[in-house]
Amino acid sequence: MARQRGIRGWHAMRKDQLVRALVREAKQKSKTNGSSHGNGHRKKGATVSPAAAKSAPASRETTAKAKVVTRTRPVAKPKNVRIQRRMEKARSDQEQRKDLSLMAADSKRRSNGKRVEKDRVVLLVRDAYWIHAYWELTRLSVERARAALAAHWHSAQPMLRLCEVERGGTTKTCECVIRKIEIHSGVNNWYIDLHDPPGSYRVEIGFQSSNNKFHVIARSNVVTTPPPGSSDEVDQNWSDIAENCEKIYSQSGGDEATSEDLRELFEERLRRPMGSPMVTRYGNGAEGLLNLERDFEFDVESELIVFGTTKPNAYVTLRGDPVKVRPDGSFTVRVRLVDRRQVIPVVAVSSDGLEQRTTIIAVERNTKSMEPLIREPDE
Repeated sequence: MARQRGIRGWHAMRKDQLVRALVREAKQKSKTNGSSHGNGHRKKGATVSPAAAKSAPASRETTAKAKVVTRTRPVAKPKNVRIQRRMEKARSDQEQRKDLSLMAADSKRRSNGKRVEKDRVVLLVRDAYWIHAYWELTRLSVERARAALAAHWHSAQPMLRLCEVERGGTTKTCECVIRKIEIHSGVNNWYIDLHDPPGSYRVEIGFQSSNNKFHVIARSNVVTTPPPGSSDEVDQNWSDIAENCEKIYSQSGGDEATSEDLRELFEERLRRPMGSPMVTRYGNGAEGLLNLERDFEFDVESELIVFGTTKPNAYVTLRGDPVKVRPDGSFTVRVRLVDRRQVIPVVAVSSDGLEQRTTIIAVERNTKSMEPLIREPDE
């Protein structure tokens, strides 16, 4: 108020000094107005009491302070609709990533128009270092997992657990978890790399919570991978699997009695029965049943694959014959097996010729052809 009224030196005054200055300024202003306008506004000789003068500026100052305090109060900002929508969308996307039944249901409808009616996860062998997991889960199973994890569901992650299966004898088995792989609802299959083949493996699919609790939805079949270098690489894309389906089916445990899910998956994708040809021998081979003079040939041969690693500049021989060493130091040799016992020496010599390593492989082949079994057409 002193600054607005033009009082000099107001910034150095105390409160009481400011009040007196304001009173003096008000008196001077009232006198000036009385002399110029006469008695129209107030009675002549009327003066402002000091108490009123003191109370008036004080009330004004108090009002000014109250206004300042009111202005400094934090004002609640209205909610940002865009931010709220983004948060809702993020929560929705997080829930969709957990719903492992979405991708499986869409894939199932595109393939044959049927709904997913049961949970299954199938494990296939790609080669010695890769296996392929494929799963189909129902919405009910995902809801059960959500109810089981309760308060920990918000932090749960869909996950594959890779288990190594060790068989001790005929019936006793031991499984241990060797890796956990985070997945999401955008896929229904996953390629898994193996670090120490060969071995037997199984996968479990479910949800891992923050308290280290794993809720299992489905468990796969047990597969056994071949030794490195003993089998060719096989592509597991369903569009190219038909040429090697029997081999993949057998390597993935399809010949076992407990592989019902695996057989169903192959038959659905390939649209033909899997297993022994006795099931469909009356199909396109029916003409052979009428041919009494059968001409059925069956010849079996075997070979030994010798592989290993050494220094890239080493000199390797097998039975005295040089072996080509690849740039990474690996080598592979195929040896024909005859019906007798063989001793195969493999020798590696360092590039400077100062060190020599020798490995001897003893192998025996004993082949026996059984009597043929001829079935009658009505069997």
